[in-house]
Amino acid sequence: MKEIVIPKEEAVFWLDRQGYWRNRHGRFERPRIIAKFHGAIGRDEEGYYLSQVNGEVLEKVYFPYEDTALFVFDVIIGARESTLVLNTGHQIPLVPDRLYIQDDALYIESAGERIRFAERALLKLSPLLEDQGASCAIRVAGHRLVIPEKTKPERKQDENETIPKIP
Repeated sequence: MKEIVIPKEEAVFWLDRQGYWRNRHGRFERPRIIAKFHGAIGRDEEGYYLSQVNGEVLEKVYFPYEDTALFVFDVIIGARESTLVLNTGHQIPLVPDRLYIQDDALYIESAGERIRFAERALLKLSPLLEDQGASCAIRVAGHRLVIPEKTKPERKQDENETIPKIP
């Protein structure tokens, strides 16, 4: 199968820090297009990309993102365990000791991936969260765990975080 690859420097869209797709005209508004984009996210050694098969051609577009390409969009709370639904449609278990807070956002680490909780998912998770003033905790299956806060290390901006300049 022939493959067409568009590098992220030539992509005309990006994913913002809240998990919204954008282009130079603003935020995407059509739910079916948004869902199609999220469901088409893949990753390889070059980074995150969207792909589709068009006839006999695999089209692959690497895209920039402001924070991370993966987001928790929904939380399915169970009596003994809970499940996180990602923007890609994949589901992962909620593992409380993999949660952390950074820059006032909640993240989970899974399979080496940094995944940010979108606002909608935070609302669903809120019954399990406890505000401790200077810290936050989560209560799952009768256990309470303080969610650690990580400081962002000082570093140069990752090339994946570069958002296209709008003329």
